[in-house]
Amino acid sequence: MKIHLVTAFPQLFRGPLDESIVRKAREKKIVDIYIYDLRDFTTDKHRQVDDYPYGGGPGMLLKPEPFFRAVDKIRETSQDSNIEILLTSPQGRLFNQRMAKELSLKDEFVILCGHYKGVDDRVRENLATDEVSIGDYVLTGGELAALVVLDAVVRLVPGVIGDINSALSDSFEDGMLDCGYYTRPETYREMKVPEVLLSGNHAEIEKWRYQEALRRTREKRQDLYEKLEN
Repeated sequence: MKIHLVTAFPQLFRGPLDESIVRKAREKKIVDIYIYDLRDFTTDKHRQVDDYPYGGGPGMLLKPEPFFRAVDKIRETSQDSNIEILLTSPQGRLFNQRMAKELSLKDEFVILCGHYKGVDDRVRENLATDEVSIGDYVLTGGELAALVVLDAVVRLVPGVIGDINSALSDSFEDGMLDCGYYTRPETYREMKVPEVLLSGNHAEIEKWRYQEALRRTREKRQDLYEKLEN
């Protein structure tokens, strides 16, 4: 898989991409991640990537030209003539596990990171193929949202996680929250691991885990529970 990140702040990606699952995926050559600095696609001596909005108003907008030029460069080497181009935006589709699974099946995609007040709307209308939001709140920039999307997708790519069943049993995979899990020690500060988990009876353990997942979903996410009932 190839993931292309287009941003005005490339340094925001340096630490997270060098840690944990994403680092392992890159080291295994399962996923290649490319970072494009918008300033490299400017033509003025100040390398300006933002400007004031037409019509006035507060805030600054990211200019369209650097985004289009960056994507032009990506398309020169892409094997996919219809490469997916996501724009991070609070107005986008709400990112969820289903979307993560859809993206994990792609060979290549691009994430355009908004920043400041946003991006020139021509980027949204004529360049992005989809918009994605990670929640009903506003971040300083789309880089953090891009990292959330990237992490959720990469862990689902075959070969990244040693046991893919670990990912497939996570919350939201079957429409519910996951149950609780325990490890050693068996007793800590008089808090004990549930007896059923120590029984060795796998059928009973699976039954307990399902009931616990159902209970947590009902108590914590009534919206998800109601969908299960329907």
